[in-house]
Amino acid sequence: MSDPHADAVISLLKSLPTGAPLTETDLIRMLETDFRAASTVLRLFLGMAKDEYDRDIPALFGDTGSGKITQFREDPLGYVKAFDALNLLEKMNAEIHRPLQWHDRLVGLFEGGWGSARKGQLRGRMLEDFVEAILLEIFRVDQISTRSQFIGSNGLSSEKADFAVPSAEDAHILIEVKAFNATGSKQTDVLGDIFRIVEQRRDDTAFLLVTDGISWKARQSDLRKIIKLQNEGKIRRIYTMAMAEELREDLISLKNSAGL
Repeated sequence: MSDPHADAVISLLKSLPTGAPLTETDLIRMLETDFRAASTVLRLFLGMAKDEYDRDIPALFGDTGSGKITQFREDPLGYVKAFDALNLLEKMNAEIHRPLQWHDRLVGLFEGGWGSARKGQLRGRMLEDFVEAILLEIFRVDQISTRSQFIGSNGLSSEKADFAVPSAEDAHILIEVKAFNATGSKQTDVLGDIFRIVEQRRDDTAFLLVTDGISWKARQSDLRKIIKLQNEGKIRRIYTMAMAEELREDLISLKNSAGL
């Protein structure tokens, strides 16, 4: 049986011009034709699952709107320009004009089965690499313990942190890296990890949290819990990748104050 939404999406895909690069005008035309189907087309080019798209796209607009059809109708050009932050047009043009070979289809089928999980893993690894690079600028390699159980306030080693400095046995600095791209139970696990580190760390251990930021826009209740821990001094500070310089400066300060 025919699926009207699927038919509309396929129709829009087939209508995309291929003789010249896509422009913002093409995006506006597509969204005016069928906003729901066009949103699915944009999601496909961005490589986002539906729940990921619905959760994260409103964050592109900050406090100015929800990213829904009403906002598009009020300012079509401003709406599509918000997607510049995700390099949407570049991704669409690269995909449309990419020469295809037989294995591309098989790779697409393979990625469709495991792509979302793999993408989350890659995002987390990227954040860990980002933090580790900054740590290596400031501390010796032998002062950085990665993904190990640290000795907590009870003298036991029962919880893990992504980074412990100068060692897991005597951690003056603990850093947890969380790419908040999960939903449901996975997101609950993230919060549980953070709370357990807070409970187990020594009072003289600075606990830093590094996140990817955007997904918390859809998790305001959870975000407030994390900020509350920061306000209480249980988390020294929360960072995103855009705060690299602040993270670097704070680590240097902690190094000096601890005599490391």
